[in-house]
Amino acid sequence: MDPTEEKPSKTVDIYRDTWVRFLGYANEVGEAFRALVPVSFVWGSYAVATVYVTADAVDKGKKAAVAHGDNPGKTTRVAAAVVDTFVWQALASVMIPGFTINRVCAGSLYLLGRTTKLPLSVRKWTTTVIGLSTIPFIITPIDRSVDFLLDSSLRKVYGEEEKHK
Repeated sequence: MDPTEEKPSKTVDIYRDTWVRFLGYANEVGEAFRALVPVSFVWGSYAVATVYVTADAVDKGKKAAVAHGDNPGKTTRVAAAVVDTFVWQALASVMIPGFTINRVCAGSLYLLGRTTKLPLSVRKWTTTVIGLSTIPFIITPIDRSVDFLLDSSLRKVYGEEEKHK
């Protein structure tokens, strides 16, 4: 390949291609630390993740508005982009992963309490490590499942062209 040959530039999506994406995982981290921190910290982590989800949905709505210009049906297409992004992100970034990590941590704390004689503080830290370690393994299956769910339901209402990207 010729080093002087220019590659087509890919538009960077701040909510998907930068460190900002990790704000969507804030609630999973909060859930992993639930046994060690005040509940207000956990709720704060949900607030951070919800702000991320909302900002991404608004951003996708603005991009859809620009893409559709003054074409007929612009409002419907923009609304579809916002709704699709918000619902997808709410399910795939907040609700399902938060519930999953919460249950993994609760189950591991319970099992450690029933099967070991470790001190409570060690069990809580172990639970937190288990929860944090689980996050990378649940992301892709949850994302694909939410895609399937929305493809099978909500996206049939407004069509594939407004699919969460």
